[in-house]
Amino acid sequence: MVSFTLNDKRVSVEAEPTTPLLWVIRDHLALTGTKYGCGAGLCGACTVHVDGKAVRACQTEASAVDGKRVVTIEGLSPNSSHPLQKAWIAEQVPQCGYCQSGQIMKAAELLRLNPKPSRAEIVAHMDGNLCRCGTYHRIISAIERASREG
Repeated sequence: MVSFTLNDKRVSVEAEPTTPLLWVIRDHLALTGTKYGCGAGLCGACTVHVDGKAVRACQTEASAVDGKRVVTIEGLSPNSSHPLQKAWIAEQVPQCGYCQSGQIMKAAELLRLNPKPSRAEIVAHMDGNLCRCGTYHRIISAIERASREG
Protein backbone atom coordinates (compact mmCIF):
# COMPACT_ATOMS: atom_id res chain seq x y z
CA MET A 1 0.00 0.00 0.00
CA VAL A 2 1.31 3.41 -1.01
CA SER A 3 -0.29 6.55 0.44
CA PHE A 4 0.33 10.08 -0.76
CA THR A 5 -1.44 13.34 -1.49
CA LEU A 6 -2.50 13.63 -5.13
CA ASN A 7 -3.79 16.99 -6.30
CA ASP A 8 -4.59 17.98 -2.69
CA LYS A 9 -6.48 14.74 -1.98
CA ARG A 10 -5.11 11.92 0.18
CA VAL A 11 -4.98 8.61 -1.74
CA SER A 12 -3.90 5.06 -0.94
CA VAL A 13 -3.11 2.57 -3.67
CA GLU A 14 -2.49 -1.16 -3.65
CA ALA A 15 0.54 -1.36 -5.92
CA GLU A 16 3.93 -3.00 -5.90
CA PRO A 17 6.50 -0.58 -4.45
CA THR A 18 8.47 -0.68 -7.72
CA THR A 19 5.47 0.18 -9.90
CA PRO A 20 6.22 3.39 -11.83
CA LEU A 21 4.25 6.36 -10.52
CA LEU A 22 3.00 6.89 -14.09
CA TRP A 23 1.02 3.64 -13.96
CA VAL A 24 -0.24 4.33 -10.45
CA ILE A 25 -1.60 7.67 -11.65
CA ARG A 26 -3.04 6.38 -14.94
CA ASP A 27 -4.14 2.82 -14.16
CA HIS A 28 -4.91 2.83 -10.44
CA LEU A 29 -6.21 6.39 -10.07
CA ALA A 30 -7.62 6.90 -13.61
CA LEU A 31 -6.00 10.29 -14.24
CA THR A 32 -4.89 10.19 -17.86
CA GLY A 33 -3.49 13.69 -18.35
CA THR A 34 -0.01 12.40 -17.51
CA LYS A 35 1.18 10.68 -20.68
CA TYR A 36 3.38 7.70 -21.44
CA GLY A 37 6.00 8.82 -23.91
CA CYS A 38 9.18 6.76 -23.90
CA GLY A 39 9.17 4.89 -20.59
CA ALA A 40 12.85 5.74 -20.12
CA GLY A 41 12.63 9.25 -18.65
CA LEU A 42 13.96 10.85 -21.82
CA CYS A 43 11.00 12.73 -23.31
CA GLY A 44 9.17 14.45 -20.43
CA ALA A 45 5.61 13.52 -21.45
CA CYS A 46 5.07 11.99 -18.00
CA THR A 47 6.30 14.98 -15.97
CA VAL A 48 4.53 15.56 -12.65
CA HIS A 49 5.49 17.42 -9.47
CA VAL A 50 6.58 15.55 -6.35
CA ASP A 51 6.88 17.91 -3.40
CA GLY A 52 7.17 20.77 -5.90
CA LYS A 53 9.91 19.26 -8.05
CA ALA A 54 9.27 18.21 -11.65
CA VAL A 55 10.01 14.49 -12.03
CA ARG A 56 9.53 11.84 -14.68
CA ALA A 57 6.69 9.66 -13.44
CA CYS A 58 7.81 6.74 -15.61
CA GLN A 59 11.10 6.61 -13.67
CA THR A 60 9.72 7.31 -10.19
CA GLU A 61 8.75 4.26 -8.17
CA ALA A 62 5.50 4.33 -6.23
CA SER A 63 7.41 3.75 -2.99
CA ALA A 64 9.33 7.00 -3.59
CA VAL A 65 6.16 9.11 -3.23
CA ASP A 66 4.84 7.49 -0.05
CA GLY A 67 3.80 10.34 2.23
CA LYS A 68 4.62 13.00 -0.36
CA ARG A 69 2.61 15.53 -2.35
CA VAL A 70 2.09 14.76 -6.05
CA VAL A 71 0.54 17.18 -8.53
CA THR A 72 -0.48 16.19 -12.05
CA ILE A 73 -1.75 18.38 -14.88
CA GLU A 74 -5.28 17.81 -13.52
CA GLY A 75 -4.22 19.36 -10.21
CA LEU A 76 -2.43 22.40 -11.63
CA SER A 77 -5.72 24.33 -11.56
CA PRO A 78 -9.31 23.19 -11.09
CA ASN A 79 -10.58 24.93 -14.22
CA SER A 80 -7.56 25.36 -16.54
CA SER A 81 -7.07 28.92 -15.28
CA HIS A 82 -3.37 28.56 -14.48
CA PRO A 83 -1.43 31.32 -16.31
CA LEU A 84 0.48 28.69 -18.29
CA GLN A 85 -2.69 26.95 -19.42
CA LYS A 86 -4.18 30.26 -20.55
CA ALA A 87 -0.93 31.22 -22.31
CA TRP A 88 -0.79 27.81 -24.02
CA ILE A 89 -4.18 28.55 -25.59
CA ALA A 90 -3.37 32.16 -26.43
CA GLU A 91 -0.12 31.16 -28.16
CA GLN A 92 -1.77 28.18 -29.89
CA VAL A 93 0.97 25.87 -28.64
CA PRO A 94 -0.46 22.38 -29.13
CA GLN A 95 -0.33 20.70 -32.45
CA CYS A 96 -0.92 17.04 -31.62
CA GLY A 97 -0.97 17.94 -27.91
CA TYR A 98 0.52 14.72 -26.59
CA CYS A 99 3.54 16.25 -24.85
CA GLN A 100 1.74 19.32 -23.56
CA SER A 101 0.88 18.22 -20.03
CA GLY A 102 4.53 17.36 -19.40
CA GLN A 103 5.65 20.62 -21.00
CA ILE A 104 3.26 22.66 -18.83
CA MET A 105 4.28 20.85 -15.64
CA LYS A 106 7.98 21.46 -16.35
CA ALA A 107 7.26 25.12 -17.17
CA ALA A 108 5.22 25.50 -13.96
CA GLU A 109 8.25 24.38 -11.98
CA LEU A 110 10.36 27.01 -13.74
CA LEU A 111 7.92 29.86 -13.07
CA ARG A 112 7.61 28.84 -9.42
CA LEU A 113 11.40 28.96 -9.04
CA ASN A 114 11.95 31.95 -11.33
CA PRO A 115 8.82 34.03 -12.06
CA LYS A 116 10.59 36.21 -14.66
CA PRO A 117 12.99 33.93 -16.55
CA SER A 118 14.97 35.08 -19.53
CA ARG A 119 14.55 33.32 -22.86
CA ALA A 120 17.87 31.52 -22.28
CA GLU A 121 16.71 30.37 -18.83
CA ILE A 122 13.47 29.05 -20.34
CA VAL A 123 15.33 27.13 -23.03
CA ALA A 124 17.77 25.67 -20.49
CA HIS A 125 15.04 24.64 -18.05
CA MET A 126 12.82 23.07 -20.70
CA ASP A 127 15.70 21.11 -22.27
CA GLY A 128 14.78 17.43 -22.26
CA ASN A 129 11.03 17.89 -22.68
CA LEU A 130 10.54 16.80 -26.26
CA CYS A 131 7.88 17.88 -28.73
CA ARG A 132 7.75 15.72 -31.83
CA CYS A 133 5.70 18.38 -33.63
CA GLY A 134 8.47 20.94 -33.07
CA THR A 135 6.39 23.68 -31.44
CA TYR A 136 9.30 24.83 -29.30
CA HIS A 137 9.04 28.47 -30.38
CA ARG A 138 5.38 28.54 -29.31
CA ILE A 139 6.20 26.79 -26.02
CA ILE A 140 8.81 29.45 -25.25
CA SER A 141 6.38 32.23 -26.24
CA ALA A 142 3.70 30.80 -23.96
CA ILE A 143 6.10 30.63 -21.00
CA GLU A 144 7.17 34.23 -21.68
CA ARG A 145 3.49 35.29 -21.83
CA ALA A 146 2.66 33.47 -18.59
CA SER A 147 5.63 35.13 -16.95
CA ARG A 148 4.41 38.58 -18.05
CA GLU A 149 0.70 38.06 -17.36
CA GLY A 150 0.86 35.54 -14.49
